[in-house]
This record gives sequence, structure tokens and C-alpha cells, in this order.
Amino acid sequence: MRKGELTKEQIIQKSAALFNQQGYNGVSLNDITEMTGIKRGGLYRHFASKDEIALLAYDYASEVVRDKFLQAQAGKQTAKDKLLSFFEVYADVVHNPPFTGGCPMLNTAVECDDGHRLLREKAQTTFRHFYGAIQEILEQGIQNGEFRSDLNIDSTASFLISALEGSIVLSKLEENSRHVRYSMENMAQYLELIGLKN
Repeated sequence: MRKGELTKEQIIQKSAALFNQQGYNGVSLNDITEMTGIKRGGLYRHFASKDEIALLAYDYASEVVRDKFLQAQAGKQTAKDKLLSFFEVYADVVHNPPFTGGCPMLNTAVECDDGHRLLREKAQTTFRHFYGAIQEILEQGIQNGEFRSDLNIDSTASFLISALEGSIVLSKLEENSRHVRYSMENMAQYLELIGLKN
């Protein structure tokens, strides 16, 4: 990787942590220059605007979390264990989040609900991929005889994501990761209930 590309990558990575912690509106170009040690002119050598940095930073943060999800699923044999691995990634969201500041999709969705259209679209795309991945695991669970064939995949995927993201919000708010652990325990019981043996 050439020096210019390396510098650009470092700016994106460091900015991603800033944006995920402070939000788009909470981060200025001055904040980015202080964090990266690169002057404003240097930033403009690599990026057209703060928007461009923010969008690339979101992509980077989301990719880091996605990779953590994939690592957590590696070696898991059952659909149930694969689904619970999403909670494992956030089990200590307060002290050891998969990315600094917590869930990039959640943080961006909350801040940009009525605001930054392009960042909102990024979060929507992440959600669709996340939703699809969970639906795929549920479908595999039906195919391998783990879950009942009449399982509503759409509503179950929605329930799982809501449980995970809601527990992340509560854990971050209270500065106590117990809510993610509670959700994981309850989700494990729910997945037992929808098992074929029931």
C-alpha cells in the first residue's frame, strides 16, 4: 500500500471511532485533524468533505463489526448457536465493544433518523444485510430439522434484531452490559421453544 493510501486508511479508521462515539453532528473537521494529526489541507488532499470521511468511516466500522460476527459464528454447528453468537459479540458492550462506541448501525440509525440522508441509507443497507443473514440462518435451522417448518422467519429475524439492538441501548445507557446478557439468555430459551421437538 502506497503512503497516500495508507494515510487515507488511517484517517478513515481513526475518524470511524470518533463518528461512532460522538455522531456525525458531534464531530468537526478540527476534531478529525486533532485525532489524526493531519492538518485540514492534508485531509482535503484525500477527501472532498466531512461527508465523504463520515460515509467511508461508517463503512469501515460496519465492516469491523461484520467480521466480528463472522468470527463468532466460525465453528458453530447449530443454527441456534450461530444466532446466539450475535449476542456474544456484544456480551460486554460497555467495556469491550466490537467497535469503539458500540453498534455503528444503531448509532447511525438513531442520529440520522430524520437527518443525514446518505448515512441513514448506509445504516438501512447494513440492516438489510444483517436481517438477511439472520433469515438465512433461520432457514438453515428449518432445513436441518432444528426449527419447526411453520416458523415465521421474517418475524423471528425482526424479534432477534430488536432484542439485540434494544439490549445494546439499555446496556450503554446504564453502563452495564447485563441487558445484553439477559437478552441472550431469553433468546436461548425462545430458540428452544421454536425447536422441532416442541
